[in-house]
Amino acid sequence: MKASHSIRPVFDDPNLVSVAGLVPAMRLAESAGLHDLLEDRLSIDSANATAKTTAVIAGMLAGADCIDDLDLLR
Repeated sequence: MKASHSIRPVFDDPNLVSVAGLVPAMRLAESAGLHDLLEDRLSIDSANATAKTTAVIAGMLAGADCIDDLDLLR
């Protein structure tokens, strides 16, 4: 059987993002106490260490393999 037409997806929405599932995953992490855990356990003397670590975790969830890959969060 041969299709009489072909379907070609077009991603022309300017608000379309490739990692849309990241928002609910990070909300779940927040409600599970990720921020509190990081504040209690991090021993790094850095401004906003919890926020920076959370951003690295979000990048890893989105597929970042190294620090340079964290640009995908921008």
